[in-house]
Amino acid sequence: MATTRRASTTWTGSLMDGSGQVTLESSGIGTYDVSWAARSEEPNGKTSPEELIAAAHSSCFSMALSNALAKAGTPPQQLQTSAEVDFQPGQGITQIRLSVRGSVDGIDADQFASYAEEAKKNCPVSQALTGVDITLDAALA
Repeated sequence: MATTRRASTTWTGSLMDGSGQVTLESSGIGTYDVSWAARSEEPNGKTSPEELIAAAHSSCFSMALSNALAKAGTPPQQLQTSAEVDFQPGQGITQIRLSVRGSVDGIDADQFASYAEEAKKNCPVSQALTGVDITLDAALA
């Protein structure tokens, strides 16, 4: 069964001087301020599309890796995943760096790295972002 999630943004003003608010409608967990300065300079308490992509990517990757490990009979005790998304004005999103540290019994570091590479390749967010260079640093904790 397919699911649909919704978010919306209200923007006021020009790109450089304006600002907006993005609302996570499906979950109802909040409305967050966005601006060009928060995207291209310092966040200063506001979010950006790239931060939201980083959140989506780190959670999707963690789910994919957890599933792959469980299917192999070695479910993780914990996965700690971070995603860094680089944005270059005038060029767009130029790179994403995933990093994961896992506590997993019954596998070695090479096996963990192999499962992590497969998760990177197969997670739906990674697949949606195939036009961007995505790197991975995976290690057992």
